[in-house]
Amino acid sequence: MSRRPVIGVPADRRIVDPHPFHMVGEKYINALIDGAAGLPLLVPARGHSLGLQDVLDSVDGLLLTGSPSNVEPHHYGGESSRPGTLHDPQRDETTLPLIEAALEAGVPVFAVCRGFQEMNVVLGGTLHQLVHEVPGYRMHKENPDDPLDAQYGPAHDVTLVEGGLLHRLAGSTVATVNSLHAQGVARLADGVTVEAVAEDGLIEGFTVDGAPGFALAVQWHPEWKVTENPFSMAIFAAFGDACREYATRRRC
Repeated sequence: MSRRPVIGVPADRRIVDPHPFHMVGEKYINALIDGAAGLPLLVPARGHSLGLQDVLDSVDGLLLTGSPSNVEPHHYGGESSRPGTLHDPQRDETTLPLIEAALEAGVPVFAVCRGFQEMNVVLGGTLHQLVHEVPGYRMHKENPDDPLDAQYGPAHDVTLVEGGLLHRLAGSTVATVNSLHAQGVARLADGVTVEAVAEDGLIEGFTVDGAPGFALAVQWHPEWKVTENPFSMAIFAAFGDACREYATRRRC
C-alpha cells in the first residue's frame, strides 16, 4: 500500500478561556482521512515566523478550511468591517502567502468556504462582507439556533459549468449544497475558471487557470459527513489522488 499523502491544514487562532489555541475542526480532519485517504498535518497560524517554505517542503497538499472569522478587508481594499466582526490576522498572515507559494510550486490546493474567499483574495479578487445585504442575493447564512444537521443540510442548488472539474466529478450539471457563509465573491479574480454558480448568481466554485497542480475552491462545505455524500466523496477523492501524484513526483 502506498504511503498516505501528508496534507497541511492551516489552523485558526482562537482564544478559549482565556488561552490562545491553534485549532482545526474535526470534520476537516475526518474528510481528509476518510475522503482523501490522506494524513492531516495541522499548520499553526504563526505566519512567516513558521517558515512557509518549510511547510511546503513537508506536505503533499494543502486544505484551506472554513472558519467563523472573516478575511480582514484591508487585504482586498474593502471597507472596514462592522464592530463585532471576528477576524483572525494570524491566520491571514499564514494562509495568504502560503496559498500563493503553493500555487506557484504546484502543490495541490483545495479551498473550502473561508479558504475559497482567501484564494480569491490572493489572486486579486474582492469580497462582499455581507452577501445577504447586497441587492439580488439571497440569504446564504445558516441559522445558528438550528441543530448542526440542519445547519449543514441541503440549502440550495448550484449549476456546475459543463466540462469543468466539478461537472465531471458530479456527473451532472446541478448539485445541491449546504450554505453557511456571510462573505462571498464580489469581484472574481482574473485567471480563474468558474466551476459553480448559485441560483442567485453568486459564484461558488472556481479552479485556477494554469496552476501546475490541483487548485479548486468551493464556497460550500463538502467536508461535512463526507462519506454520506457521493459528490463530496468524489471531490475529496480527486484531491487525495492529486496529493498522491504530487508525493510520487516529489520522491522521484
